[in-house]
Amino acid sequence: MSSIIFIVGPTATGKTELAYNIAKRVEAEIISCDSMLVYQEPEIIASKPPAYMLESVKHNFVNLISAKESYDVFTYYSQATKVITDLFARKVPVIVCGGTGLYAGAILDGIFSGASRVDSLRASLEEEAESKGKDSLYAKLKQIDPEAANKISPNDLKRIIRALEVYYLTGKTISQKHKERKGLWRSYPIKIFGLSLNRDLLYKRINNRVDKMFEQGAVEEVKTLLKLNLSLTAKKIIGIKEISGFLEGKMSLPESKEEMKKNTRRFAKRQFTWFKKDHRVEWVDVENMSVDELSKKIL
Repeated sequence: MSSIIFIVGPTATGKTELAYNIAKRVEAEIISCDSMLVYQEPEIIASKPPAYMLESVKHNFVNLISAKESYDVFTYYSQATKVITDLFARKVPVIVCGGTGLYAGAILDGIFSGASRVDSLRASLEEEAESKGKDSLYAKLKQIDPEAANKISPNDLKRIIRALEVYYLTGKTISQKHKERKGLWRSYPIKIFGLSLNRDLLYKRINNRVDKMFEQGAVEEVKTLLKLNLSLTAKKIIGIKEISGFLEGKMSLPESKEEMKKNTRRFAKRQFTWFKKDHRVEWVDVENMSVDELSKKIL
């Protein structure tokens, strides 16, 4: 295996099992690009790889920190690229596996070091938008950075303000900053495979997975997690909010379960939309293929 292999796509398409199967065949290490697997405490609701996988194949960026700590894409980018380049230099096969598009994109294309937020500047821009309208800020952006303006909706005030903020604080447009990014894509041999499944079957898998989570004790797990001072990023794990609703008496257990299924389906749709935009991804329909067949196809 001469290339660094990425296995991406929506949740419940079988990425974890496939990556494990390939890793066993070629003695590879796995780099997780799932933003929720970095946390140690959530097991069930995070769909963490089973113990036998973690014990027999090295999974980097799994069980990395406590859910009480924050973790972001900038930290991931710097740590993950370092691990991958080190493994590649030592001729250790690498499989990057997961569905967090932001994390996968950071490794592939880099991430620009944007300006830190300055509250006074942001407040000033927000005040201008309120008094003169969004069009006033958008007109400024078109003048300063027409390339970014073409990509940003005139109604997307948050992104308009961020683009202006970067320019005012760094002297460079956000388009220029994006072009300064440096990822691994052009420097290393990389193949990206996206796993796809027809929507009905994918949604059925998601629903079954959530049912299984509840059978395995998801409610008790969330009850325990809520006793921790969870970081803002950890709170975003699907299951925390939905099961909290049940624990707080705001909804019944079946309603909580259905809410979790619905939000997971929406998440899968967002994942597919994200990766579908990347024309480097080679899509593989996994419906009628065994894990062994998929492994052979990718290798």
